[in-house]
Amino acid sequence: MRNPNELLDHQIELENSEMQAPSKIGDRSTSDVVVRLRTQDGRDDWLYCHSHILIEKCKYFADRLSDNWPTCQIIDSRNCVEVYCQESDFDHHVNVLRLLYVATDGLLNDMWHGVRNALGILQVAVDLGCPQIVTACVSYLEAVPWEEGEEEEIIRIIPNMGAEAEPILARLQPVNPSAILGIFLSAIRFATSSPSSSMADLKSSAQEQLEYMITEDDDAPILTADDEIKSEVKQCVKRLFSRFNNILEALLSEHEESISEEEKMQLFQSHLLDLSWACQILSKMEIMREFVSSWVDASDKIIKATEQSSRTTEIVEIKLKVIEVAAKVLEAIGYGTVILPIAKRLHLVKLWLPFARVTRPLIDSATTDDEGTMTFKPDGELWQSLESTFVSMILALPSGDQAEILTEWLENQHIHYPDLTEAFEVWCFRSKVAKRRLGL
Repeated sequence: MRNPNELLDHQIELENSEMQAPSKIGDRSTSDVVVRLRTQDGRDDWLYCHSHILIEKCKYFADRLSDNWPTCQIIDSRNCVEVYCQESDFDHHVNVLRLLYVATDGLLNDMWHGVRNALGILQVAVDLGCPQIVTACVSYLEAVPWEEGEEEEIIRIIPNMGAEAEPILARLQPVNPSAILGIFLSAIRFATSSPSSSMADLKSSAQEQLEYMITEDDDAPILTADDEIKSEVKQCVKRLFSRFNNILEALLSEHEESISEEEKMQLFQSHLLDLSWACQILSKMEIMREFVSSWVDASDKIIKATEQSSRTTEIVEIKLKVIEVAAKVLEAIGYGTVILPIAKRLHLVKLWLPFARVTRPLIDSATTDDEGTMTFKPDGELWQSLESTFVSMILALPSGDQAEILTEWLENQHIHYPDLTEAFEVWCFRSKVAKRRLGL
């Protein structure tokens, strides 16, 4: 198999014969100038060239071979031009000299042999002042796909090469805000549209990128959530929750439906996944209130729909996802992000605390198979975070309600989770000093 240099030589020979161009690089019988390529490592190669081609297509050689250049070396009865380069750039210099012999611009497009090679040739062509090669190389690099490593190399090199290389960076330039807004709104509508299972991967990708767009990491978010964006996101999530409520109604309905119970549970699980993701988006945008309100209103139905199902791996995964979403909702309430009246907060504690209490052992026992391999992995901080949320919510209730909840906890066989010891200690202290503190 021929290497790139042999292929380049062969194509140059073909094109020169077709164009009836007698001059060929390395043709000692017709050359009138020697280009001497030298490196600091001692490499010293002579290339027999033709002054009329070098002068026409390269500013560096035009200057060196002009009458204005003060001195001119003679080698083998020919003018000699020395070019010093790094060893790593040696082949790129040779390729540039060969490319000077290509007859027309269009023929250059087939001679780059990859992005990295073209990038090296471009650097040499810019340094030597070869506009025809620079233009063709820029056109090539601007059009072809780049691998990740190639892109990083381009980012490192091209910005320092001036305006003539700027078109290469077109795909990396910042996008105007209206275009960013347009793609964000389109993506959020698709990500919350509950598409069919055949588009699950597309939906997951859209959700992942939406979260990336609004997350601040080493770089600032791509866009800032203004009132227009927040309004659209809330409407999208509202429609998603409406479809979720319809699924709840179908699961709890005693009437015969056109779809099976298994299909209903699959839809239920899919929508739970979407709602869990929506929580992340709403939390980052600080617009959780409406979602929390919807979840609170639907909580009784959610638990009823979940508990009426049989104990299978799929149902365990559904219960885990229900717990994950509930934990986010309760956290928003327990730490004051969303304010609810006492009656609703008390009802939520009495509803979700028993559910969490019996669900954790079920999930813990189902996350490993017979060989001890994890079948699915819950968030390691989920249970601790939920426990802390329950403590916070309980301690914000009237002391009589706290006493009722703690009494039930102390008498329950699942006393170890959630561990309400902290709430019990605070309640004891408050109760003991209440008269003195309030008397003061």
